[in-house]
Amino acid sequence: MLRRLTFILLFPLAASHAAPPLQPLIDATPAGGTLRPAPGTYAGPASITKPMTLDGGGNVTLEGNGKGTVLTLATSGATLRGLRLTGSGDSHDGVDAGLLVEGDDNLVEDNVVDDVLFGIHVKQGNRNRIAYNRVGGRPAPRGARGDGLRLWYSRHNRIEGNAFRTVRDLTFANSPDNRILGNTLADGRYGMQFIFSPRAVVENNRLSDTDTGIAVLYSPELVVRGNTIAHALDGGGAGIAFKDSGNALVENNEVLHCAAGLSANAPLNADAALTVRNNRFAHNVVGMYFYGEKGGHRITGNRFENNLTQVAVSAAGVGEANLWQGNMWSDYQGFDRNHDGVGDTPHEIWLYSDRIWMETPRAKFFANSPALELLDLLERLAPFASPSLILRDPAPRMAR
Repeated sequence: MLRRLTFILLFPLAASHAAPPLQPLIDATPAGGTLRPAPGTYAGPASITKPMTLDGGGNVTLEGNGKGTVLTLATSGATLRGLRLTGSGDSHDGVDAGLLVEGDDNLVEDNVVDDVLFGIHVKQGNRNRIAYNRVGGRPAPRGARGDGLRLWYSRHNRIEGNAFRTVRDLTFANSPDNRILGNTLADGRYGMQFIFSPRAVVENNRLSDTDTGIAVLYSPELVVRGNTIAHALDGGGAGIAFKDSGNALVENNEVLHCAAGLSANAPLNADAALTVRNNRFAHNVVGMYFYGEKGGHRITGNRFENNLTQVAVSAAGVGEANLWQGNMWSDYQGFDRNHDGVGDTPHEIWLYSDRIWMETPRAKFFANSPALELLDLLERLAPFASPSLILRDPAPRMAR
């Protein structure tokens, strides 16, 4: 039976000397062993190619030389914890990162990754757990940064409890069946983007101050639940955006102060519609925006609170085919005379003068301007043309 061996470096590192390399200590640790280096700074880059535990105890820094990736985990069944990884290269083509994971069933937890281009890159790795790490990128325009986390051709990974700041995106490309739970991100371009990555579970994350919150492209069957997304305003982004990614469940999220709370195109078929229920869309420029030739999404039990425009569409008739039921509308003007919590009359949204900016993108600059507000009032008093129905909610919930 193999014995687990622990190697501990017993002497402290002298601050006046150049940092010693970490690679010889890794090479001297047998497979299945544990390496706990003495506190201090070590020179990278380094690579782990066998199952082992590298535990820095929160007091070990691995410093790259400004070229390439700081630490490569090219094995399966390893554990990496308690390290600070810093000083990667700056090549986007080379995906220079703090940590590269190329293996399965690894545990990466409680590490700090900073002053790097890309944070953590999982490349063709499955069933890894990336948990409770803190990742910070380099100050740069958002599009020039690297991803805080990138998964490429990787599945069944668990991304949990990590904190990302000043990064570009969290990107999942060709990576189905992953779970992204309880993470935070502030100051990024896309909070998360899923590209050809179906069946992900995205739950209880907090995203703020991004251009777009969660973008889902060609990735059906996602579950987006319990997330808080706020201040996705730059570049006309949305809190949650779907493109050709149907049969998804969007529930119990809070989307606050975004350019659009949720945007989606029409489903390709009835089975590919979205189910959007029990969410709160509040103080957005547009609560929901739909584009395409027809509707079909199921939108029930949501709260639409004080959005400048509650629902917008790309053309007349787009949203009418959606199913609207039991939503709460802050601008509902009906009564609840029997006090059952449901409005006595349906809630309807019609296109009047606002169809000008919805159907003519260049006119969007003037949306909610005094001129269009006046024109909208005149249209409602004496319509120049028949208005178009956007939606009818037959049983709107009353505000508490």
